This record gives sequence, C-alpha cells and structure tokens, in this order.
Amino acid sequence: MKRFFRRITIIVLLLAPCTASAQINTKFLGKEQEKFNVDSIITYFDNLPFFSIYKDNYFALGTALNHKPTEYNSDVKFQISFRQRLTKSILPFHSYLFLSYSQKAMWNIFEESLPFHDLNFNPGIGVQAPIIAKGKIVGNALIMVEHESNGRDGEASRSWNKVSFAGSAIINSQLMLHAKTWIPIIDGQQNKDILKYSGIFQTGAQFISKNKRWVADVTFVKRQGWNMNFNTIVNVGFRIRKKDNQFLMLHFYDGYGENMLDYNKYHCRLRLGLLIRPAFFSDF
Repeated sequence: MKRFFRRITIIVLLLAPCTASAQINTKFLGKEQEKFNVDSIITYFDNLPFFSIYKDNYFALGTALNHKPTEYNSDVKFQISFRQRLTKSILPFHSYLFLSYSQKAMWNIFEESLPFHDLNFNPGIGVQAPIIAKGKIVGNALIMVEHESNGRDGEASRSWNKVSFAGSAIINSQLMLHAKTWIPIIDGQQNKDILKYSGIFQTGAQFISKNKRWVADVTFVKRQGWNMNFNTIVNVGFRIRKKDNQFLMLHFYDGYGENMLDYNKYHCRLRLGLLIRPAFFSDF
C-alpha cells in the first residue's frame, strides 16, 4: 500500500506543472478589466481543462524553531493536491461537481533509513459555484464532503470526516480573502478530541504582486474553545521564471494539527522548498 501511494505521489508531481492553465484567466477580474456577461464567463470556464491543481503543491525542507535542530525535529514536508471536474456548470447557480484529492507527508530524511513519519490522505467530493457580479468573478462558494486519515491501524490510527462550507471573496486581481468551516464526523477512536487541536474553522488571505513574481498567503485555523487559540500557516513564494508556476517557497507552521499522527502535539517549524501552484489563487 505504501508503495502504491508513493507511486501516485511521483506521478502527480510530474503532472502538476501542466495544470496551471486550468485556472480562470484574470481577464474576468479587476475593475480595470472589460465587463463580460455571465454567459461568456461560464462558457469560458466550461471550456477549461477538467483536471487542475487544487491546493498548493510543495516540497519543503526545514526544522523546528523552538528547539535545537536535530534529526528528529528536522524533516521534509510535501503536499500534492489536484481535482477533477465531473460536470460543466450545469447545476443550479452555475455550479459544478468535482472530485478532489490531497496528500500530505512528513518525511524524516535525517533519520536512519529515511522513514516517513506520517502520510495523510484527504479525498473529497463537492459542489462549487462561481460568484459573478457586474460581469466579473468576485468569489466562489463551495460545499463538500471530505475524509482525512493517515491509513494506519491500532494506536497510530487517525481519521475524521467533514461536511465543509467554504467561500472566497476576490477583492481585486492581487488579493483574495477566504473562509471555511465544517461539521465534523469523528470516527477515529484515537482522535476523539481532534477539534481541540485541528480546529473548527479557518480564515485567511492570499496576495499576488503586480508583476506576478511574488505570492503570499496566511491562514489562521481556530481551535475549539473561547480563547484566542489559532494554528498559523504562512507561505511566501518567489516565481523562479516569469512564464511558469514554480516558486521558491518559505513555509511557516505554528500550532497543532500539522499532521494526523501528531495532531495534539505543538509544532513551530520553518521550511524552504519548491512550490507549484495555480496560475491565479489557490483553493484552501
């Protein structure tokens, strides 16, 4: 089984750079752009490739900031994420059905035999609709059913399911705000308290510089409770070449829930690596 998922990882990483064209072109965004009617936007969207990048894809090496670096707190973290649209925008409100798959790995490459510490699998199915106003796409709304687990058994098993509700608001061609909440269905016997650590909702923002060379995003995940307890994720990327979607990336994580196995352990880590992302804003 591990060999199968590793092969899937390699295949998707090879395919991912080819999917940037599957994003909505910026000609439908921004006040300075020409106005289009709803039908022309939907037609343009429906003619895009059905296979595309979903969340950010990255491969990053780093270590802990709150402890002396060792082979046990230094690692490689990588994520692959893609989706397949199943229909055109034929459902109510010009929405469409899609499948998604994201896989995250914590790889202890400094330990003997280079073991994988944890692999997290996150398939989902959802319905998404663009929000169109005055001839522009100003955001989107999404409902989906997600499963997340680490594929292990016994004491190391972790899993939960979510019915997620998400939305984004495109302020302009450089800034997008997003939010997501979920109804949890916790079936893992070893992670009944996961909401205390992996959260009940998240919000954040993504930024793209005018010359398209710099990207940045920050996400805050609110953990359960009335106090101001958040997991914080920050990514900053610099485009290597103007005409591709590969970036040098700085990835910062502070909080709990970075992976399923250690969902209740605090991590504060900084990593540097390669980021592959959509041509415009990423999903989250």
